[in-house]
Amino acid sequence: MAIAGLLVAIGLVLLGLCLKSAIDNFKDKDRVVSVKGLAEMEVKADRVIWPLMFKDIGDDLPVLYVNMEKQTKVIGNFLKSNGIDTSEISVAAPEIIDMKAERYTNEKAAYRYNVTCVLTVSSNKVDLVRELMIRQSDLLKQGIAISGGDYRFSTQYLFTKLNDIKPEMIEEATKNARASAEKFAADSDSKLGKIRTANQGQFSISDRDANTPYIKSVRVVTTVDYYLKD
Repeated sequence: MAIAGLLVAIGLVLLGLCLKSAIDNFKDKDRVVSVKGLAEMEVKADRVIWPLMFKDIGDDLPVLYVNMEKQTKVIGNFLKSNGIDTSEISVAAPEIIDMKAERYTNEKAAYRYNVTCVLTVSSNKVDLVRELMIRQSDLLKQGIAISGGDYRFSTQYLFTKLNDIKPEMIEEATKNARASAEKFAADSDSKLGKIRTANQGQFSISDRDANTPYIKSVRVVTTVDYYLKD
């Protein structure tokens, strides 16, 4: 009888300890700190899209076509002779404006036709293309002026290898988030517990600045919720 009573007493003690632990854990689950971790990296663009746009004006459309074909050939030869592959060059159909049919101007045009042609270089040879941009004067010497200022034909620099740097950046952002959480826990006389939830966040890629669009700034912010405990 005495043994049975002892076993019951031990069972009650163990049950009490379990209940206390469960209550403490329940209370701890209500104590959560949410922190953000930032990771940034500068990378060079690995792809460039360079539209070369040129114009011509005149009254004789067939003559204009011949001139544009000649200029297209000269530009193509310039690119290919300087390391750009034929597969990296595309030519769009000419855009022709008949000034006599233009409804939005009352002024008499000096020439009837305004023709725009565009060759586009799409290449991963970013440094080479940037060098050729500087050497556009070589085309000017041959009577070809590459026009600029049209937003439709602006040069684009792209970074396509985000997956290669994602793991490293997520690791850094998570470390930064944990450092912030540990500081918060220390300031509140608590200890940092396990992760409750974690959100990777979205990666953003932008130009580092307006003067160097070929250098990109990659950024990610992670959000992590940690449990706090005494």
